[in-house]
Amino acid sequence: MKTEKYKMSFTTGGLFRQESVEIARLYLQLNNWNIVRDKVLTENVLQTRTITSSKRIVREICSRLKTLSVDELNLLVEGSAQEQGYLLWMAVCRQYKFIADFAKEVIREKYITLNLNLQYEDFDFFFNKKSEWHDEIELIRPTTRKKLRQVFFKMLREADLLTKNNTIIGAMLTPRLLDTIQRGDNKEIFIFPAFESDLGAPSQ
Repeated sequence: MKTEKYKMSFTTGGLFRQESVEIARLYLQLNNWNIVRDKVLTENVLQTRTITSSKRIVREICSRLKTLSVDELNLLVEGSAQEQGYLLWMAVCRQYKFIADFAKEVIREKYITLNLNLQYEDFDFFFNKKSEWHDEIELIRPTTRKKLRQVFFKMLREADLLTKNNTIIGAMLTPRLLDTIQRGDNKEIFIFPAFESDLGAPSQ
């Protein structure tokens, strides 16, 4: 069976919480991603210094938000800061299977075994392990790998899933967030560090 290729282009920024909420709000009004993109760029909604930077950020945010359902986008706009962080983490995991696999295979496994310490070495070990099956990872330059790792840890902290001291934080998913997520693939909740009893989750 052919292994699905990993997309490894998450070197831009972090979760982009504020920017993502604004773009999601525009999409819910306009219902067209192309129009949203043009409006954001034309009016410099993100207040970036250069058009090149704006294009790169808008492209990245839109690609993530497109993975969310309308119900999820509505909750992203209307929800609490914590719910927003979790939804954006979920969007990142949907966009980048490498991150989703790390979340399930490393972060959640550490959490449920009460090993709450997450270090750069864990990322490097996982990266090297996956490179044995993914040529696209093996070809990544050391400088890019370092950037990927830096952004990955930044996103975890911005999603409130990791402290500054690299301690894993258990996810506290609200009932409405759980309900919204479970309208789709309910096993997606395993991207969050939490016990199944806390998630109302199905058995793996």
